[in-house]
Amino acid sequence: MKTDVSIPTPEGDARAFVFTPDEGDGPWPAAILYMDAPAIRPAMFEMGERLARAGYYVLLPDLFWRAGPYPPLDIVKARGGDPEMVALFTKLRASTDASRAMADTRAFLDWLDKQPKASAERVGVTGYCMGGSIALRAAGTFPDRIAVAASFHGGGMATDAEDSPHLLAPKMKAKILVAGADEDRSFDAAQCERLDKALGDAGLDAKVTIWQGARHGWVPTDMPVHDPAHAERHWTELVALFDEVLK
Repeated sequence: MKTDVSIPTPEGDARAFVFTPDEGDGPWPAAILYMDAPAIRPAMFEMGERLARAGYYVLLPDLFWRAGPYPPLDIVKARGGDPEMVALFTKLRASTDASRAMADTRAFLDWLDKQPKASAERVGVTGYCMGGSIALRAAGTFPDRIAVAASFHGGGMATDAEDSPHLLAPKMKAKILVAGADEDRSFDAAQCERLDKALGDAGLDAKVTIWQGARHGWVPTDMPVHDPAHAERHWTELVALFDEVLK
């Protein structure tokens, strides 16, 4: 079941969506699903619903909420140079950043604490594309709350930036799964190795790999590179990981 919600933050009310199992009254383990760059759309709702069917209270926040209401984003046209879509994509991406995403996550966790149908003392997070690095950052920023974190075709997770997520590894406590995309400049073999080493040096239970043949964006069903076989593998591994830690 999908419910539209509004979550108070210091900067205003964030738009978000909750998905719960069709049967039972809860409480269910809480999970946050961090969207990819193409924004909120039916494909994200499909993912929230599927994770809920596995027995989770799923919060799907609109990370672009500060931009206000926006029309559907056609990422293919945006990447192809369509002026209208390029302008929209630029506006949406400029509405958030690493610090804002973590400020939002604090608000999301506070909100989950107040939901009687959510068991939110230990939360699972999963992210896609830009959401993948946000999931890792959340694990390092809120180590006492994030018990398990997953990233699929995420980018920018182990860069030279001063605020790269991999630098938070010593603060993390979560069990971690990172599945990078093949031939992805935003998370190449060097980043994969750097992230794997950082998590390993921190003594974390972590698995960091690049899935050969899976292109950046393979999970959502509306992406041109959607790969049904690898998407199903993602669901199998994600649910098994969350079940192990949260149930």
